[in-house]
Amino acid sequence: MAASWKEVVHKIGENRWEIRRSYQEGMQVPGLIFASESMLSRIWEDQAFQQVVNVSFLPGIVGHSLAMPDIHWGYGFPIGGVAATRVKDGGCLSRRSGLRY
Repeated sequence: MAASWKEVVHKIGENRWEIRRSYQEGMQVPGLIFASESMLSRIWEDQAFQQVVNVSFLPGIVGHSLAMPDIHWGYGFPIGGVAATRVKDGGCLSRRSGLRY
């Protein structure tokens, strides 16, 4: 991992930061973090940033590996992380208990 988030994360809008696919070979989609600049140092230190990258490798992932402003270290996925996958492309469907589709 690089020494600073400033070497890896690119500002693409107000409170929107992108981790480009070129950051790590094999990333299927870019990472997109929604956070203020002042929050990024904490996100970096917590290593939740790396979990955003890890999610970008999921089979069938589409769009981006997303991270909301409350992102922090989780079990595999960062807490506050979001991803969409296509089941037909090897992705999975995850749903909360009690919801009907």
